[in-house]
Amino acid sequence: MQLLLSLLDDMLFAAVPAVGFALLFNVPSKALIYCAVLGALGHGFRMLLVQCSMPLVFATFFGASLIGFIGVYLSQRYLAHPKVFTVAAIIPMVPGVYAYKAMIAIVQIHHYGYSDSLVIQMVDNFIKTGFILGALVFGLALPGMLFYRHKPVV
Repeated sequence: MQLLLSLLDDMLFAAVPAVGFALLFNVPSKALIYCAVLGALGHGFRMLLVQCSMPLVFATFFGASLIGFIGVYLSQRYLAHPKVFTVAAIIPMVPGVYAYKAMIAIVQIHHYGYSDSLVIQMVDNFIKTGFILGALVFGLALPGMLFYRHKPVV
């Protein structure tokens, strides 16, 4: 029961920035609900996979792929570009905390001087940020590469 409440809470709070960025990107008002649902589904799916002991990078890839596949379906159904539905929905999964911690470590290195622990913290957070961003990019691009190819995959 606790997991279900936590999952619903996570999905609700992921839908809010998805709609906010959809408004920022001038998404048509009829597509706002789909951006919210996709953002909630993708982030909730990622959280569920992380709770099942999957590493964050792989869970992010599968969450972004879910957003991408549903976005391609919605784009074909409503005759819109998939980016209308997917770009704003992917924003809640951007690794802002890791990037922030990496930048704070850089500022501390500049202010206090070189320290092994600060350099390790900086590199670790930059690598986590890079891998999560890569998972978002490849997960979001995967459905487009599969459905819109002119040549067969094999």
